[in-house]
Amino acid sequence: MILDFFKTAANLKNIPRQGWIDKLSIHNPESVADHSYSMAIIGMVISDLENHDSEKILKMILLHDLAESRVGDLTPGQLSKERKIDLENNAFNQITERLPETIKSQYLKIWNEYQERASPESKLVHEIDKLEMVLQAKSYQNDGYAYVKLESFFKSAKTDITNPKLKEIFTEIVDDS
Repeated sequence: MILDFFKTAANLKNIPRQGWIDKLSIHNPESVADHSYSMAIIGMVISDLENHDSEKILKMILLHDLAESRVGDLTPGQLSKERKIDLENNAFNQITERLPETIKSQYLKIWNEYQERASPESKLVHEIDKLEMVLQAKSYQNDGYAYVKLESFFKSAKTDITNPKLKEIFTEIVDDS
């Protein structure tokens, strides 16, 4: 039962980040696992700097895209927000259904908290998600992809990032030539 969970998580290495395919026509973009790893590093450092619950934040980061191992990386516009939430919630429940109850209930609580933006940690993780996206967008821009194709990523992050430290890092990323 635990092995199935591990295999499902490992499958994130095979799920490409769809936004980069759609906006940049990249044939081999970063995977969801690449994204989650980078988020985990950012989350670890930020939560340690700001004295947040690092364990909770790291677990939330590692779980936040786990459903994509089953449903793929669904982007805005592919389907309604409600349908996306339903698909991902069902997938997450299936992924965790055979875990030992103590772990399963803990992961479901963290998942729901993230989905509902119900805590300071969940709000921070959503912002870290945006910051990591900008870091990757800047990397693609430095690789020669046109800013005009990346602009929507930068704009959405600028709007959504409110944490002062993350805003400061966002500005550094955008201003870095």
